[in-house]
Amino acid sequence: MTTTDPTPPAPEPMHRLRFEEPGPPRPAELPGGGPAWLVSRYTDVRQVLSDPRFGRAQLYAADAPALSDVPDLVNDPDLMFNQDGPGHLRLRRTLRRAFTPRAVARWRPWIAEIVEELLDRLDTRQQPADVVTEFTLPLPVAVISRLMGLDESAWGRMRHWSEHAFSDGTHDGEQVASVLAEFSAFGAELLAERRRTPGEDLISGLVEAADEEGGVPEAQLVSLVCGLVVGGHDSTMTMLGNALLYLLGERRETWPRLGTDEEAAGRLADRLVHLVPLGDDRGSARHAAADVEVGGVTIPAGAIVLADCGMANRDPEVFPPASLHDLFAPLEAPTLSFGAGPHYCLGAWLARTELQLALHRLAARFPDLRLAEPMDTVAWRTGTTSRSPRRLGVSW
Repeated sequence: MTTTDPTPPAPEPMHRLRFEEPGPPRPAELPGGGPAWLVSRYTDVRQVLSDPRFGRAQLYAADAPALSDVPDLVNDPDLMFNQDGPGHLRLRRTLRRAFTPRAVARWRPWIAEIVEELLDRLDTRQQPADVVTEFTLPLPVAVISRLMGLDESAWGRMRHWSEHAFSDGTHDGEQVASVLAEFSAFGAELLAERRRTPGEDLISGLVEAADEEGGVPEAQLVSLVCGLVVGGHDSTMTMLGNALLYLLGERRETWPRLGTDEEAAGRLADRLVHLVPLGDDRGSARHAAADVEVGGVTIPAGAIVLADCGMANRDPEVFPPASLHDLFAPLEAPTLSFGAGPHYCLGAWLARTELQLALHRLAARFPDLRLAEPMDTVAWRTGTTSRSPRRLGVSW
C-alpha cells in the first residue's frame, strides 16, 4: 500500500527554474490543453513579438479558446496589452511621453529619497527584520502612488486588487469577478476625479492626452488605469524580493561591489531582470493572422503562438553560457523580459531605475546584510501569476 504526502513540495526559488534548450518552432499545448506553437530561440521570439501579423486582440475573439479559467486583468480585452494596430497605438500614445528615460531621470531624485526613508526605517527595526514588509513592497507602492496621486489609504486595497487581478486560477471565479468590478469602479472614479480637478499626476496627464488623442473608449482608459495601479508596483516588488533571495542566498560575493559601484549595480539589475522570471508561467501568447515563416518553420494562420522569453534569454547563440551568470557583465543583446515590438513594456525604464537604486543603496547602507533563515524555508507569495517571497527575514 502506498500513501500520498498531502503536502506539496516547496516551490523552487525563481532563479533556479530550469529551462529547456531553445530550438526551432514546434507544436505545443496551451495550459488548458488546446493546440499551440512554441517559439523559443532569441531571434524567433523577437520576430513573433515584433511582427504585426502576430497580435493579441484575436486571442479574445468569441470563438477563441479561453486562456484562463477565471477572469483576470491580464486577459481583459480592453487592456492596452490586448489591443493591436491603430487602437493600440492610440492608447499607447496617451502614456508614451510619461515613461521615457528623460522623464524617469527627472523622477530619480525623489525615488532615491523614498529609498533612503525606507532604509532609515529599516535600520530602526528589531532584527531579524522582514525586508519584504519594510522595503521591497512599500518602495514600488510608494513610487507608483506618488506618480498617480494616490495617498496611503489606497495601499492595502492595491495589494488586494493585485492578488486577484493577476490570479493564477486558484481563486474562486465569482470572487475574482467581484474584486475586479470593485477595482474598475475605483479606476473610473479616479478618472472622473482627475477630469474635475486635474493635477500634476500621471492620471491627469493621461486624461489630457486621451482628450487630445480623441476616440479612446472609456473602458480602455479604465483598464489602463487599473493596469498602472497594480502593474506599476507588483512587478518591481517581485523583482526585488527574488533578487535579494538570490543575491543574499547564493551570490553574496556580489554584495560589496553592489554597494560601492552604482554603475555596476545598473548592470547587475539588467542581468537579474534577464535571468530571473517574474512567475512560473512560460510564454507570451500571440495569434497568427496569416501563414508566417519563423525560424524556417511555417506557422499557419489562426494558430496560437507561445513566445517563451525565458528560453530565449538563455539562447547560447546570443548569450554565451560562460558569461550568462556574470552578474556585472553587460548584456550581449537586449533582454526579452520586458517584451519587444509594439507591446514592449512602457514601465521598463522605471522598473530598472527602482531596482538599481534599491539594490545599490541597500548594499551601501547594510554591507553586512544577510539572510536570517535558510533559503529552503522561505514562505512564497502564491495564487498569482508572479511569485516572490512573502516574507524574507534579514539581519545586519
